Amino acid sequence: MDPGNLKIEWAAQFMPVLATIKKQFAKEKPFKGMTIGMALHVEAKTANLVKTLAAGGATVHITGCNPLSTQDDVAAALDKVRGVRCYAKRACTVDEYYTAIEKVLDAGPVITIDDGMDLIHYLHTKRRDLLKTVVGGCEETTTGIHRLRAMAAEGKLEFPVIAVNDTPMKRFFDNVHGTGESALSSIMITTNTLIAGKYVVVAGYGFCGRGLARKAHGLGAKVIVTEVDPRRALEAHMDGFLVMPMEKAAGIGDIFITTTGNTSVISARHIRKLKDGAILSNAGHFNVEIDMGYLGDHADSIVQREGIETFVVKGKSIHVLAEGRLVNLATPKGMGHPIEVMDLSFALQALCSRYIAENGKSMKGGVYDVPQEIDEQVARLKLESLGLSIDEMTREQEKYLCSWDIGT
Repeated sequence: MDPGNLKIEWAAQFMPVLATIKKQFAKEKPFKGMTIGMALHVEAKTANLVKTLAAGGATVHITGCNPLSTQDDVAAALDKVRGVRCYAKRACTVDEYYTAIEKVLDAGPVITIDDGMDLIHYLHTKRRDLLKTVVGGCEETTTGIHRLRAMAAEGKLEFPVIAVNDTPMKRFFDNVHGTGESALSSIMITTNTLIAGKYVVVAGYGFCGRGLARKAHGLGAKVIVTEVDPRRALEAHMDGFLVMPMEKAAGIGDIFITTTGNTSVISARHIRKLKDGAILSNAGHFNVEIDMGYLGDHADSIVQREGIETFVVKGKSIHVLAEGRLVNLATPKGMGHPIEVMDLSFALQALCSRYIAENGKSMKGGVYDVPQEIDEQVARLKLESLGLSIDEMTREQEKYLCSWDIGT
C-alpha cells in the first residue's frame, strides 16, 4: 500500500463516528448526482471525510485551503478514489492556489465545504455565473465564519451556509482540545525545545486560546494571555493565567502563539521589544497575525531551517515557525488536530452537508447554526463508540422544566 493510503487507513481506525455515518450514507446515497466542492487542509483525516461523501453518492472535487497544509502523498491517494478529483499541492504559489480553486469551481459544485471561506469568496467575486447552481455550504473555522457573517450583514451572501465552527461539538473539542494539543505538539517537535518553565504568550482567549493556555500550563509553562475583550480577559484571570497587553508581554514571553484570526496581533512595535531567541507561531487561519513584512524588511540576515525562519534584527534572533502560517499543519511534521477530534468535526461536516442537500433550496442566503439534533447526534454516536451511556429525563422531569407554576 502506498504512503498516502497508509495514512488514510491509520486515521480511519480512530474515526468511529464518521465510519458509522459512512455506512449510513453508502446505504441511503443522500448526495446521488451531486457535486461537492471542497477547500480544506488535505491530509488523512480530511481524506476520510471525502471518502464518506463519495460513499454517499457525491462527486467530490477538492483542493487545499492553505499553501503549506497539504500532504502530497494523501492528495495523490485521494485523486485515485472513484468519484474524487484532488488538485491540492504542498508549497504551491499563490497563482497555483487560486488555479486549483478555479478547477474545483469548474466542476459546478452544488454544495461547498470551506475552511476559511476561500471557495465562497471566489464564487461571489470571480465566478458569480455559478451561484445559481449552489444549494448551500458549510464552513469549518472561526476565521471563515467571521468573514461570512460580515458578508451576510451586508446582504451579499447569496446562499445558506452552516457555521459548523460555532456549534458546541466543534468548539468544545476541535477548538479547545484539537488546537491546544496539535499546536503545542507541532511547536515542540519543530523546535525540540522545552515548554516547562517558559513564558508562553497566548494571544486571544477564545476557545482555541483557552485550550492552548490550559495545555501549556499542564506542561509547566507560565502562561500569559493577551486579549481585547474585557470578559474573556477576566475569564483568563479567573482561570489562573497572567493577563496583560501584548505591549508588555512582548518583552517577557519566550514562546508566542496567536489565535485571534485578526491581523497585526504581533506588530512591528511588539517585535522591537521581543527578547533574543523569542519563538513566534500562529494558530489562526491566515498568516496575517504576525507582521512578517516587518521582519523581512528589517532583518540583517535570515537563516532557514526546517519549519523555522530565524530573522536577525539588530543583533536579536527572532524565530518564526511555518512562515507565520498555521503552526499545527504548516510545519514539515505538523499533523493537524488529533484524529479523534477531527472524527467529531468531520461527522458534523458530513451531516450538515446532508442537511444542506435536503433543505438548502428552501433556505435563504445567510449564516445558519448547526441544527441541534445534528450536534446531539454526533455526541451520542461518540459516546456509543466509547461504550458510555448517560441518563435520560423522566416525563416528570420534562414536565417540571416546562412548567411555570412549580409551587414553593
